[in-house]
Parts: sequence; structure tokens; C-alpha cells
Amino acid sequence: MISRIWLALGASIALAGCVATTPEGQFEEGLPEEVLALVGPGQDTSSVRLEADGCYWYLHRGPVESTYIPLMTRDQRMICVTA
Repeated sequence: MISRIWLALGASIALAGCVATTPEGQFEEGLPEEVLALVGPGQDTSSVRLEADGCYWYLHRGPVESTYIPLMTRDQRMICVTA
């Protein structure tokens, strides 16, 4: 009986790693010219999305992991949409 519990627990943990997450932000097909003029060097503008906070974030692909970080101007300010 105990071995079945451990087997079920192990299977649950193994299958939990197979779940795909969905992106929270809205992907931008093409950034407006005004935004592109603000973007600082070294940022990948092909994977930019507009988050719920009103700011643009891009996918930074590092040597260990890939994560979304804020899209910054040349003077290190976040690029956000104003209401």
C-alpha cells in the first residue's frame, strides 16, 4: 500500500514538470518607431511584449536561462506606455 502511494506521488511530481506555461504579456508584432528610437544598445527587440504594468519587456537569453527583463532606454530608464 505504501509503495503505491510513493509511486503515485512520484508520478505526480514527474508529470508536473511537463506543464507548459502561457505568457502573461501581449506580444508585440512590431514596435512603434518612437519606441525603437528609445531602445538602448544590446537589447533583443524581436521578442518584446507589453506587460500588464504598461511597460515593454524583452526576452533576454543568457548562458544559463532565458528570462524577461525590462526594455530600457540609453539612460537606463524603463520604456512604458502612458495613459
